[in-house]
Amino acid sequence: MKVNEIRDFTDVELESTLADLKKELFNLRFQNATNQLENPMRIAEVKKSIARIKTVMVQRKLEKAAN
Repeated sequence: MKVNEIRDFTDVELESTLADLKKELFNLRFQNATNQLENPMRIAEVKKSIARIKTVMVQRKLEKAAN
């Protein structure tokens, strides 16, 4: 997920997407522990997406505080 796509989301969409990604990360880690994970790079992709979403959320929070 690219940053430009994430910035287009509303706050509610960001929170729901973040929750979905956290669930997916949990499932991927579980699959990895049981040696059923097909694409190990997906874990890194999901982690990066989570970090991007959190970054955008913090940026918006700081913008609101500055105004």
